[in-house]
Amino acid sequence: MNREITVALVGNPNSGKTTIFNNLTGNRQHVGNYPGVTVEKKFGEVTANDTKIHVVDLPGTYSLTALSVDEQIARKFIIDEQPDVVVDIIDYSNLERNLYLTTQLIELGAPLVLVFNMSDVAEARGIEYDLVGLGENLGAPILPTVGHKGQGTKDIIKAILMVADGEIDPVRPGIQYGREIEKETARLQSLLTEGGLVPDKYNSRWMALKLLENDQEILDELDSSEIRKEIENISRHLNDVHGVNPEIAIADHRYGFISGVCRKTARSTPDTRLTRSDRIDRILTDGRFGLPIFLVLMYLVFHFTFTLGGLPMEWIESFFGWSGEVVTGWWTEGSDSALKSLLVDGIIGGVGGVIVFLPNIMLLFLAISILEDSGYMPRAAFVMDRLMQKFGLQGRSFMPMLIGFGCSIPAIMATRTLDNRRDRLVTMLVLPLMSCGARFPIYALIIPAFFPMKMRGIMLFSIYLFGIILAFVSAKLLRISLLQRTATSLVMELPSYRLPTFNSIITNMWEKSWLYVRKAGTIILGISIVMWAMTSYPKNPEITAGDPGAIQAEYLAYSIAGRVGHAIEPVIKPMGFDWRIGTAMIGAFAAKEVFVAQMGIIFSVGEADEVSEALREKLQRNYSPLVGLCMMLFMLISAPCMATIAVTKQESGLWKWALLQLGGLTLMAYVVTTTVYQVGSLLGMGL
Repeated sequence: MNREITVALVGNPNSGKTTIFNNLTGNRQHVGNYPGVTVEKKFGEVTANDTKIHVVDLPGTYSLTALSVDEQIARKFIIDEQPDVVVDIIDYSNLERNLYLTTQLIELGAPLVLVFNMSDVAEARGIEYDLVGLGENLGAPILPTVGHKGQGTKDIIKAILMVADGEIDPVRPGIQYGREIEKETARLQSLLTEGGLVPDKYNSRWMALKLLENDQEILDELDSSEIRKEIENISRHLNDVHGVNPEIAIADHRYGFISGVCRKTARSTPDTRLTRSDRIDRILTDGRFGLPIFLVLMYLVFHFTFTLGGLPMEWIESFFGWSGEVVTGWWTEGSDSALKSLLVDGIIGGVGGVIVFLPNIMLLFLAISILEDSGYMPRAAFVMDRLMQKFGLQGRSFMPMLIGFGCSIPAIMATRTLDNRRDRLVTMLVLPLMSCGARFPIYALIIPAFFPMKMRGIMLFSIYLFGIILAFVSAKLLRISLLQRTATSLVMELPSYRLPTFNSIITNMWEKSWLYVRKAGTIILGISIVMWAMTSYPKNPEITAGDPGAIQAEYLAYSIAGRVGHAIEPVIKPMGFDWRIGTAMIGAFAAKEVFVAQMGIIFSVGEADEVSEALREKLQRNYSPLVGLCMMLFMLISAPCMATIAVTKQESGLWKWALLQLGGLTLMAYVVTTTVYQVGSLLGMGL
């Protein structure tokens, strides 16, 4: 291997950047975090011509004027790390909007390769440009690609190597901003250069323009009160000349440059006919039909998850049942071995009781991935925006809330796309009310135990919908109390509809499902072992003979877990819960899905075969459907897992918000669950 180079992939959201990244790196990719923050970092490798190319997939961004955390990360990497090549992924079918980021990369002097992705969509719309001429005007090679079909990947690699080797070094265009702005920019450049205030990582013109744009990050780095005052004077002068602040005037000139080069190189433009996406959006985003269609789609997702997941669940149940029988066979019949109990009841029974729901988890993530890749999810946010504004939520908050159906942790991280701190805080505080994947095993255990097949999809849909409604109500309460602010309108791009690619949806589903499996093999395994010990020890020496079921119950009551459960029973009894449910709830604070494993250990000691079915039967014998409903409500609303609390603290910067989330949600869960149980009992509703 002769050398190594670093390549950064940048681009607007929905430009197909991640698809291009997957095409380039294949299975040679990894996920980590950027230093000092919780933002996800995707990086991979590809080897060509004795060169190892390190590819970094930066967060999607519309501009290098960083407002959100994602935008700050993208800009910081390009400026501080100075990659050998920057590959700008552009939606060819939405060219002028996407080229705004390109103009800023040109001004920064980054070594560029421009990838015009979705060229098939552009062609279908009648969009065609002289790409050679356009590349000469932009000062970078342009490569048309169709990412979801893998077309153009080899050309990208070839262009990266040529730019890195200096074989392609086009003349960069000078974007002009009019006489007054150019004059003041040049004067500011001179002041910065003479004062030695331009860091090596910036060029003086770019820094001067950023200061005129009132870029807060650059202003914070400027150690000169004299020049700060001069910038204020320049800004006032330019505002008088143009009638708007310099930031808007500069943006207008950038769009003017883009419009000019596009007109100059255009061969054909779209006709006036509606595109296929436009025709679909007339229905899906219509004020009358949009919301009902969204709700129907969500119901179908849950129905699909339960219906198709049944058979694979039975296979997994059978496997763990067989595993328990095999392990039991290692000991003579009737032997009372602690090791056997640990293996069968603690590990196989505990972890198996969670893994059994993996097919449902995979199907849920599969359905969500299809909706995301098809382009529907931004429409869902658009449809929900008007409703969310009534509850004081920003329209963009809907995207993190959707992610919350998978896991609250990345959903809270996704709030960094909101540029207002109060919007971020409100969103992250109510996000745990979205039923994450960790809660799904609880629903998948309880719903079949108490409700007939024809009601299962409806019950699952209802519990998810109740969480959404409760999140909106909670957001409204926060808005009128702790975090008052008028919510802002949703301004976002609606990408073209496209057929989801097999590789993309399978990769997305597998990554999220693997996190679930990994949690089952680490956190849940550890908690299951601890729970097994707590339910097994200390042994009651006075119990020697009797009915096996009665003996088991007495052993459990005498154990550490039993004593803790009995201690909290008076507090949880108004919710319809006994000491066994309370015992399982304690461990669920570490990870919600542990509730299933712990209930399995509490109820199925010595019975590892067909774990979930055996547990469902015991739930049916011991509790009413009303108690089953209350269990789901409490696990939906109550404090999220420890990891979620920790991430809330990290993203908000203060423990008080994390503790408010912890205490507030737990109190709400207690009040709601108690009310439902007491009212249901008074009305004689055993359901």
